[in-house]
Amino acid sequence: MPGPRNAKLADQIQTIIAQTLDRKVKDPRKGFITITEVRLSGDNREATVFYTVLGDDTARAGSAAALESAKGMLRTAVGQQLAMRHTPTLAFVLDGSEDEARHIEDLLARAQASDAAAAAAREGKSFAGEADPYKKPEE
Repeated sequence: MPGPRNAKLADQIQTIIAQTLDRKVKDPRKGFITITEVRLSGDNREATVFYTVLGDDTARAGSAAALESAKGMLRTAVGQQLAMRHTPTLAFVLDGSEDEARHIEDLLARAQASDAAAAAAREGKSFAGEADPYKKPEE
């Protein structure tokens, strides 16, 4: 669990990277990138930046290449604005939560369709045996 200082630094790094990408990175491969989360190591030397890209696989690949080529400029911007003794190294990771959410939605839709098919098959049927399945003592 990161401490409050690390969480605050991660939020600041996320804001700085997002603003720098929006204003200063002019790479045409960039695409529509959203910085979703930044995680810092315990000693604040390494920052893992999670991002999503709007588009298909070619847009994702182009955006990944643009981020790798702008990594030095983004690290410089983080170092200048935070004035830390050691600026963390940046590692960019494509956030898979969007794909996971889509997969879960597909599974839920499939389960709902299966439930609807079972309900349709059950329609008009009755239970086997008598209405009261319990044995009653003879009187």
